[in-house]
Amino acid sequence: MNLSPSQVIVLATPVFLLLIAVEFAYGLARGRNTYRLNDAINSISLGMLSEVTKVLTVLLRVGIYTAIYHAVSIGPGPEFWATWYGWLLALVFYDFCYYWLHRGGHEVAVLWAAHVVHHQSQDYNLSTALRQTSTGALLGWVFYIPMAVAGVPPIVFAVVGLIDLLYQYWIHTEHVPRLGWFDRVFASPSNHRVHHAVNDRYLDRNYGGILIVWDRLFGSFKEEDEKCVYGTRSPLNSWDPLWANGEVYWALLKDSWHAQNWADKLRVWIKPPGWRPADVAARFPKPAFDVDAVPRFHPPVPSGVAWFAGVQFVLLLGGVAAFLWQTDAWPLSTSVVWLLVLTVSLWAVGAVLQGRLSVTEVLLVQACAVSTASAALGLREWHLVFKPLAMVIALAATWRLPRALWLRLALLGSLAGDVFLMLSGYFIPGLVAFLLAHLAYIVRLRQDAPWFASRRALLATLGVGAAMYIFLWWGGLPAALRLPVAAYVAVIALMAAQALGRATVWRDQASVLVAAGAVFFMLSDSLLAVNRFVTPLPLAQLGVLATYYLAQCLILGGLRRQTHRNLRHRYEAAVEALRGAVSDKRSAGLDEETVAHWVVNERNALKDRYRALTPQPVRERIVAQSAQKHGSAAGPTVEQLRGQGKSWSEIIDSATRPGNHDDAFFFGGAPR
Repeated sequence: MNLSPSQVIVLATPVFLLLIAVEFAYGLARGRNTYRLNDAINSISLGMLSEVTKVLTVLLRVGIYTAIYHAVSIGPGPEFWATWYGWLLALVFYDFCYYWLHRGGHEVAVLWAAHVVHHQSQDYNLSTALRQTSTGALLGWVFYIPMAVAGVPPIVFAVVGLIDLLYQYWIHTEHVPRLGWFDRVFASPSNHRVHHAVNDRYLDRNYGGILIVWDRLFGSFKEEDEKCVYGTRSPLNSWDPLWANGEVYWALLKDSWHAQNWADKLRVWIKPPGWRPADVAARFPKPAFDVDAVPRFHPPVPSGVAWFAGVQFVLLLGGVAAFLWQTDAWPLSTSVVWLLVLTVSLWAVGAVLQGRLSVTEVLLVQACAVSTASAALGLREWHLVFKPLAMVIALAATWRLPRALWLRLALLGSLAGDVFLMLSGYFIPGLVAFLLAHLAYIVRLRQDAPWFASRRALLATLGVGAAMYIFLWWGGLPAALRLPVAAYVAVIALMAAQALGRATVWRDQASVLVAAGAVFFMLSDSLLAVNRFVTPLPLAQLGVLATYYLAQCLILGGLRRQTHRNLRHRYEAAVEALRGAVSDKRSAGLDEETVAHWVVNERNALKDRYRALTPQPVRERIVAQSAQKHGSAAGPTVEQLRGQGKSWSEIIDSATRPGNHDDAFFFGGAPR
């Protein structure tokens, strides 16, 4: 049975997970647990993302090597490498090349941008071993050219590379002590703990994959002799697997952009990590690193969210395993579509663990992704389920949102339009349903902003709409549809203009999300119309539905977050009203102790009422943080405040001033 490297990884995964379970149980039994659920899910998710994205980098990982091997190899023939000593030599050769790739990954900024993913975890356990980059193949292939030139056959190269990678799994643990002579020859847990540490004495040491002798030969070895602090010197502080892969590239791009000297714009990429041009460092300073003051990123996760994320994680493990097992037999287009579904789903699980998405929003994102994929791949039965399901979930996400009538009507119109467009011969009813949905969106967006606040946006969207209509007319738009399509184009352009104008009024992230969603609506409808009336587009369903669902999610997410912002204003006004009520009670002759008990209870009740109206991820984070700080989901009691040494008047003042009384927990973390 010939197995691909991806299939080998699938077969090895149960072993990886079993060993993780054993390490976790051992740590609990010894009173030294090294795992956190959110961190472990993030690390393994990055490993899954690394494996599934290899479908896009096969040319870099294998194709270039194979081409060089066939063109210029000068070493022994395949017969030599098929012997046991040939295999052994190839493994040592690979490990030598890996040493220099690994060292380059710590000494050259652009290579560090790829390798940093493996170091971002602030924990050190077997799940950390699975934390792998998705961009390493972009430049990593260069370091293995000597093997191709030396005549190592591609199949041998692939197998020894897999062996080298699998060996390194077991050395990611804190529970195995130093191993004497073994540590002096091979990469070991002790040696590799040093490599992952950010302590000054350990920085950029112990690069060997299997053999540590390379470090001894080339001066990069360091023994473990003090407690290791893990992570990076610029903490990631996120569970987002996409941002984990892109954060350093983005930082380098910004520094390169801001550098005034053209040579410095290049040096940013090839100098050691952390190097910055003097003018950039002066304009955009970063705090000095202090190993004794490294904060641990650990946003609280409500138990319900933790269970949800755990179930999602298990399902995604199964999905990734199925993908890896089948992808070599699929057309590239099929693999790319399912790759996008898995990537979006992994991102969503990270977002819910971080409190950026609610459980409902995660389900919405995933339903949208599967609906898009099923349409693109012609899976009609799946599509008939997931397309309407996506809008049903979107409607569920508006539950408990105050004053959401027009938003719900817009989503109901979209649901009806989706259903009509899935059925043959119902294009006009679908068009009418979406027309009504856009009108409902316009009314909703008018509720908290003037009509078309930006004349420039209005002219731009109407101009784009007119140009698209002319293009459709010229391309063969049927005469019977010219009037309804004209009305539709006008309405969608007006909706985008209202959203863009509203963003100029509010000037916050939530309103920008809504405006971006409206623009994506225009793009989606344009793709749909061009594909239907002018010329068939490649992967049309993928483009149309991806932009459509992106539009719906951005608008819904932005409006949910702006509802949270409006609640904050109303809440602060209610707190100000409490101050007036306190004055009345004092005027009535009540003593300070009685007033303090009354106002603290009122403030906590006020928080409970407004907390129930906040978006789910914020609400769940409030409960978890309040419980962590006060031992219960309620706010601080009078007794707790008195225990902190506060006088009655200080308690009253604190309870009647916005920004106190855990309001940082209440409003400080609206989903980004």
